[in-house]
Amino acid sequence: MRATPEKATRETLAALRGAIARLGAGVVPDAGRKVAGTFSLGAAAPDEILGGGLPRAALHEVFSAGSADAPAAAGFGLALALRAAGDRPIVWIRQEFVDIETGGLYAPGLVAFGLDPDRLILVSAPDPQAALRAAGEAARCPALGAVLIELFGAPKILDLTASRRLSLAAAASGLALFAIRVAGEPTPSAAMTRWRVTGAASAALAANAPGHPTFAATLLRHRAGPAGRTWFLEWNRDRHVFVERASLSGAVAAVPVGRPAAPAEFRRTDFRRTG
Repeated sequence: MRATPEKATRETLAALRGAIARLGAGVVPDAGRKVAGTFSLGAAAPDEILGGGLPRAALHEVFSAGSADAPAAAGFGLALALRAAGDRPIVWIRQEFVDIETGGLYAPGLVAFGLDPDRLILVSAPDPQAALRAAGEAARCPALGAVLIELFGAPKILDLTASRRLSLAAAASGLALFAIRVAGEPTPSAAMTRWRVTGAASAALAANAPGHPTFAATLLRHRAGPAGRTWFLEWNRDRHVFVERASLSGAVAAVPVGRPAAPAEFRRTDFRRTG
């Protein structure tokens, strides 16, 4: 028998609070120290437009151009979170419907992207309301390095007021908060920046090995400066930096249609459940 939405939300928040409490108890060095300032992307052209980088103590939005671009938006958001977080933990809150539509996170893939799974606190939220409540809780914890919240579509609860609450929480704690919006359209929000992301063709490595993840990232909004620019950014997992690349012609691998994004034995089972 499935738990009611209210009970599921309470259980989600209780597990998240427990994980955050363990961080605050001294698992992470300098856990109570607020870290703000800015972080750069590592690529000169976008960093120049951004005035040196993105502020940590703020909300940033990453939209997928379409459902098929959801993995690209998630990857770009994770790369920004890794840049912002340094060596601190990252909380990733995913609405369950995102898993249904795009497939669950794949732990070996996260490792290949440059994320140590031991630094990740993954929260599965039954609905947008639970996801926003969990994001509000996490965004107030200075022991973290960054918070990702991934939502599907355009939930009514994610309005201007909700985005302001998240922005204020991020400003108070000094955390960078990234809202990944799958199959959603931009609406008024308090976000500092807004991006639209698609996957792009990558340059092959030695021996024609697959290249680094590459994104076509368009800066739709920048409250502190100009917007409207598009860059082709390659993610270097070893150095944790973006490298600007010229556009390459060629097909981009499509996401699976009508079947899971990963074999059943890899979905969810690569993460240990807590709480």
